[in-house]
Amino acid sequence: MTATSGEPLIVLDSVDKYFGSLHVLRNVSLTVDRGEVVVIVGPSGSGKSTLCRAINRLEPIDSGTIRFDGRELPAEGKALAALRSDVGMVFQSFNLFAHKTVLDNVSLGPIKVRKEKPAAAREQAMALLDRVGITDQAGKFPAQLSGGQQQRAAIARALAMRPKAMLFDEPTSALDPEMVGEVLDVMTSLARDGMTMIVVTHEMGFARHAANRVVFMDDGQLVESAPPAEFFASPRSERAKDFLSKILTH
Repeated sequence: MTATSGEPLIVLDSVDKYFGSLHVLRNVSLTVDRGEVVVIVGPSGSGKSTLCRAINRLEPIDSGTIRFDGRELPAEGKALAALRSDVGMVFQSFNLFAHKTVLDNVSLGPIKVRKEKPAAAREQAMALLDRVGITDQAGKFPAQLSGGQQQRAAIARALAMRPKAMLFDEPTSALDPEMVGEVLDVMTSLARDGMTMIVVTHEMGFARHAANRVVFMDDGQLVESAPPAEFFASPRSERAKDFLSKILTH
């Protein structure tokens, strides 16, 4: 599925963000079309996660604008809550409710926020658990699951809100290596189905195969943006060349 014509879903324009005197986002402008998968790569501390978190206002920005689905991000209140329910977020740590079963974790948002009937929400939750391959874990608590299963439950939970876009902030970096693939497989299938996605990751294989575009960040700036084949074969900037030479040779 390719992005539809019309207004982009996510537009960042001249965004700046400081943590004290540290300038973590420097005049960042980025446009993401509907149905597009954008993978953000770069060295640690380059601002990737902060950028991801700014898009649903988990991190407030100091200047510039961020628009989602044609509207500027609201500062707070019900409008912000509505926006957050349209933007699914999957973190490095799974952030599941430890005292609730996997099924309850996935169905809670639709019941509480979308006011869906519990039976319908649970039916949809089971369908989503099937989609991410963990139906058999529905009655278990997060602590009884492997890291990969917990992250797949977190993806199902985000999808249960029927988001217009999904943000992934290093979703595999806390996982044991053998569990990374099962999470990336779910993300790849979402990308194929046309979900708008921004993915911060160190997984270059995923960037190569699932992204429409790779964005390279360094020192709070968007240094370059290109289709994966072009970015990996012939990065334009010295900073990207240096980054790729370090990670692709090991």
